[in-house]
Amino acid sequence: MTSPRYQIKRSAGSNLKTRLIWLGVLFLAASAFVFPTYINRGIEWVNAKSNVGLPLLPAAGFNLGLDLQGGAHLVYQAKVDQVPDSDRADAVEGVRDVIERRVRGGLGVAEPLVQTTRVGGDYRVIVELPGVTDVNQAIRMIGETPILEFKEQNNAPARELTAVEKQEMDKFNVAARKKVNEALRVARRERASFADVAARYSEDEETKNNGGDLGFIDVSIYPELYNWAKIHGNGEVGKDLAQTVNGLNVVKRLGSRNVPGSDGRATTTEFQVARIFVKTKSAADIVPPADDWKSTGLSGKQLKRAEVTQDYRTGQAQVSLNFDDEGARMFADITSRNVGKTVAIFLDGLPISAPTVNEAIMTGSAVISGNFDLQEARLLSQRLNSGALPVPVELISQQKVDATLGADSLAKSLKAGIVGFIAVALFAILYYRLPGLVAVVALGFYSILSLAIFRIIGVTLTLSGIAGFILSVGMAVDANVLVFERLKEELRWGKSLRLACEEAFVRAWPSIRDSNITTLISCGILIWFGVGFVQGFAVTLAIGVLVSMFTAITVTRALLRAVNRMYKKDEANILFLGHRKIAAESKES
Repeated sequence: MTSPRYQIKRSAGSNLKTRLIWLGVLFLAASAFVFPTYINRGIEWVNAKSNVGLPLLPAAGFNLGLDLQGGAHLVYQAKVDQVPDSDRADAVEGVRDVIERRVRGGLGVAEPLVQTTRVGGDYRVIVELPGVTDVNQAIRMIGETPILEFKEQNNAPARELTAVEKQEMDKFNVAARKKVNEALRVARRERASFADVAARYSEDEETKNNGGDLGFIDVSIYPELYNWAKIHGNGEVGKDLAQTVNGLNVVKRLGSRNVPGSDGRATTTEFQVARIFVKTKSAADIVPPADDWKSTGLSGKQLKRAEVTQDYRTGQAQVSLNFDDEGARMFADITSRNVGKTVAIFLDGLPISAPTVNEAIMTGSAVISGNFDLQEARLLSQRLNSGALPVPVELISQQKVDATLGADSLAKSLKAGIVGFIAVALFAILYYRLPGLVAVVALGFYSILSLAIFRIIGVTLTLSGIAGFILSVGMAVDANVLVFERLKEELRWGKSLRLACEEAFVRAWPSIRDSNITTLISCGILIWFGVGFVQGFAVTLAIGVLVSMFTAITVTRALLRAVNRMYKKDEANILFLGHRKIAAESKES
């Protein structure tokens, strides 16, 4: 019976070693995120000695909020008098999104805080810009009314071609036309194999070895080839050259089929075609356009409304557009000349959507569809409406936080954190002796792991957030206090040291769990309903509570088990809570 018992102990020791190794690896990984500068020095030393070429860790620091980094705090009032009551909330949310895009892109603010609030009948937008020094520039950029534009692809060269360039283009195109005419003559021969001709002449690498087969197409994919196939029969080879934007085609119609139309009742015809494609050059191929997109003249002024709808066939979310009379005429012209091409929608000079035009739209109403989820469709709708609805904003409050004041606040916060940590550590060691020392080691593990999580998920640290972190340090020790007090009770009952430690963790867990869950519920409420600094406090506190549960139950437990194994016998030891005296008192009683 001794052998199995020996094996069990051996296995338990092996599991403890494995756990300690993994905890050590986790600690080193977390330290790398918190102190990348020191880790990078070690990596550079290894690279210099061995020429391994290990990559350096990102050296960026923590994200600091407005009160620590300095910056600007601006409050705007949205003028929604001209917007229907039912649309005001969405319109203001759209403006909030535009402001956030502007400060991220134009001002380069990585962590702006832009949020909306309602005070009575007034809608306000609160903007916090950490690190911004030129407040006036920020005010000018934010105060502009959003600009919504519809643009089409630009195929015009940036300048006129020189004589040499034009000669080069003409020479290339003459050769291309000669090649495609030869391919057409060969394809028309009796018993000629269109697949063989395509393999020999076509410059479309994706289809030339497949007989040139494009499969079934509709007007939105290859409008020129589709229109040619509409007036020719199956098996017929093109008598005329169907010209596309960047090449010439010899076309053969292979078949046709009817598919349900967009209304679910009517059917449309698709054609199966094969082609021999020969590339040509345009002026834009030699001298690219200065801009890939050009204005169509259609803007947010002509857009009456954008809203989220649902495709009744698939249930997929989509965004519908409705234009006024002027916009309907302009949109009809734009879609007519861009069938099968892309028309992009820009907001403040940045593209927010680039749908493909499936057909000419003459009614002034259109739908943007795709693989939208509901949230994406709502966001696009808000952005479209922010450029369509007249919602200017007025600055009603501004406050500049000096960077020196923020640095001073950060220094005082760090000092308070260090003093608090030392005070808690001294209390734990003096009152709980060796277990207290173990708790301090676990507390250091907790601090490093929490800070690493802050960096990984991009938590923006504010004074309130640091307060939440410092508070969670005390709560991390509180879990250890519950365990150690329970350990005292187990020892009073005469249990061995190892058994008392195991029982203490098991019996203390319900109290630790319940107290932390109530704290997490409070944090959730503050995150959901709070704003600004309140949310920052709640986020850091919630992360700290979750990490403290891990360190108290996993780290402290593993370290105590490791310390227990240093003792050959299970008798009481003065280093463990002074429980020799406790045990004696228990016997006397």
